[in-house]
Amino acid sequence: MVEVRTWSRSDTAQFVRMPVPRDDKYSRGVVALRTGSSAYPGAAVLGVEAAWRAGAGYVRYVGEGRAADAVLARRPETVAAADIGRTRVGAWVIGSGTDRAGRSDAETAALREILAGDVAVVIDAGALDLVTGAAAPFVITPHAGEFARLQETMGLRAGASESREEAVARVARAIGGAVLLKGSRTLVADESGHVIAVEENTPWLATAGTGDVLAGVIGAVLAANPERPVAEAAASGAWLHGHAARIASGVVSAGDPGHPVVALDVADALPRAVADLLA
Repeated sequence: MVEVRTWSRSDTAQFVRMPVPRDDKYSRGVVALRTGSSAYPGAAVLGVEAAWRAGAGYVRYVGEGRAADAVLARRPETVAAADIGRTRVGAWVIGSGTDRAGRSDAETAALREILAGDVAVVIDAGALDLVTGAAAPFVITPHAGEFARLQETMGLRAGASESREEAVARVARAIGGAVLLKGSRTLVADESGHVIAVEENTPWLATAGTGDVLAGVIGAVLAANPERPVAEAAASGAWLHGHAARIASGVVSAGDPGHPVVALDVADALPRAVADLLA
């Protein structure tokens, strides 16, 4: 039996703060995203948009082609380049909107270099296979299908009676990092197997692209809280993401049916979610 802590509004509020006069774009958090592809440029746009909307002071996009063009068309304040070298970064987001099967050797080497560093990394989608041996603090953000494939690949097949909570704790211990298992009840486990449940949510969030938004939000929270536990920062990002989805879908109080949303609606609602949290 795994003990589970429910993550609250007040828990999340500890990870979100108003800027003060001495802040600048760097102190508010620098997020770098190596996401999206020619096949899925929208994932790059959604992650970048979410990082900005969640309060990042500076967002860098590492990529080129259709994805970079789409990012700059939507968010021209983003600094985009094929390579940013060793410039200052507070958190990385990698893998969203990419496919492991189509990844080049050069891209694999670049991602492994990020994972060999000391900056926190959000590992999503097409980069999940690179988690083994990562030296950087990290959180992986699989959905149920990706989680099952990861367990199979790593020889961590679940027992027939194992709960989601037990499974996420076991995998986090095995990989030595945080695991955020997406779902109607999102679970986050740290490398010691402690589990957090995030229940701030709405069923309308089950739509394409919202996972890319979540990755960007978590990146922004990590970048703004470099000394805090990665799993707790990830849980705070998930709570803020769920709260924005409730606002975007019109679910103001219990019993409200709400209405459909798309992923950009959730990103657009993030400033209101932050304002509500700070209030």
